Amino acid sequence: MSSFRKEMLTLLSDFGTVGMNVSFSIFIGVGIGYWLDHKVFNDRTRPWFTLIFLGLGVAAAFMNLYRIIRRKDL
Repeated sequence: MSSFRKEMLTLLSDFGTVGMNVSFSIFIGVGIGYWLDHKVFNDRTRPWFTLIFLGLGVAAAFMNLYRIIRRKDL
């Protein structure tokens, strides 16, 4: 396999990892917030835990993105 092809496959796998990390972090955060709102607190806190955990999921996504960028810089 040529070095150009190896480099392209490496970049493609890196971009795929970034996309999955971002989407999974956000979906897991929203899922936990939704579950807390609807199952644990019986809709008494309906939008709040979903919004709070959405924010935490976005923060986790950016933290993962930052870690990947730092790893590639070194």
